[in-house]
Amino acid sequence: MDRMFRVLAFWTGIFTIMFYVGEMYTTSVLFLVQTAFFLTLSYLKLSERMYMYLFGAYLTVFMIGFTWYTEFIMVPGFGH
Repeated sequence: MDRMFRVLAFWTGIFTIMFYVGEMYTTSVLFLVQTAFFLTLSYLKLSERMYMYLFGAYLTVFMIGFTWYTEFIMVPGFGH
């Protein structure tokens, strides 16, 4: 399981770079924090059960944050 968290860190790192190149700096910082989070967890050598609990908690926090953002902050429409 620790290797899967390193894989998650790798992909969030790739997204960090792509958002930075695309001049989306706030999103880039958000993904950088996620990269650091996943990388830190991958080296803790926890049990598989604990990794699953942490991943479930991460998904729960993400869904609550995403729902809150789309409901109260995001402005519908396209363009700038």
